[in-house]
Amino acid sequence: MSGSSIVTLPERAVELLGGQPDDTTLRRYLHGLPGVDAVGLEQRAAGLGTRSIKTTSKAWALDKIIQLIDLTTLEGADTPGKVRSLVAKALNPDASDPTTPRVAAVCVYGDMVPYAVEALGSAHGDPDDGGVSVAAVATAFPSGRASLEIKLADTADAVAHGADEIDMVIDRGAFLAGRYGLVFDQIARVKQACRREDGTYASLKVILETGELNTYDNIKRASWLSILAGGDFIKTSTGKVQPAATLPTTLLMLEVVRDWHRATGEKVGVKPAGGIRTSKDAIKYLVTVAETVGEEWLQPHLFRYGASSLLNDVLLQRQKLSSGHYSGADYVTID
Repeated sequence: MSGSSIVTLPERAVELLGGQPDDTTLRRYLHGLPGVDAVGLEQRAAGLGTRSIKTTSKAWALDKIIQLIDLTTLEGADTPGKVRSLVAKALNPDASDPTTPRVAAVCVYGDMVPYAVEALGSAHGDPDDGGVSVAAVATAFPSGRASLEIKLADTADAVAHGADEIDMVIDRGAFLAGRYGLVFDQIARVKQACRREDGTYASLKVILETGELNTYDNIKRASWLSILAGGDFIKTSTGKVQPAATLPTTLLMLEVVRDWHRATGEKVGVKPAGGIRTSKDAIKYLVTVAETVGEEWLQPHLFRYGASSLLNDVLLQRQKLSSGHYSGADYVTID
């Protein structure tokens, strides 16, 4: 993931769109996509959410969930000390059980990136290889209300300080106003700002803020637009707006990723974020991924949970499987 690269300003998108990615061409393409059957989508999501997992599979699922978590703190009161504590938990989630896997990444504000990098030390690396990445939210998160110059500087600064992944927010106002060319250009420019000195790129997660997009059709169009513009991941939410991640919305985004893969052979990641707090809910997402795009997507460079409280519940469930009884909440550290 940390060495991902892109074609300079998506020639691929021009080819697929049949023209330059301006408002007219993008509107024709995005509004030409099949509409979403809301009832059918919600029924499929509900069906996937009822699948049960046996005890042996549950042990695997709990460990897999941990390995796919972006352990997150995104508060105005964040301090270097809080980030160091977060990193300690990311590296050693359950002090009582050294077999507990590490999370995929810690996700922080850009100014906290140097503290996360320093705290990770030699463990800072690709989660597909057992390391822990540093993800930074950027582009005037969570509102996205800033000039392009500020968004690009925000991104470049985080990457320069060691961020492996950038979680950007799209301009929802521009998208809802039909200014698709502007949204495309901003995503593509932010992707260019993810370029490191050695020519590799930090991975770009594009946050749609699905709770503000109002309709499934808009979520589908925003997903396609984000991928066309060069996003490596599409992410549901900032976690600051309700509703945040939902199973139907995530299923829809996974279907877009599946269709993109069928059309181009390229794999794009999906990250539901906000509101996933229990192992039971997280397992529903695992099943939905496996049934929609395949188990090969259940690895850190293709699927993540954006979460702050989910890890504690997973650890409690994991302890119950090994001991046969539930531990109290005080047996896991508070984030």
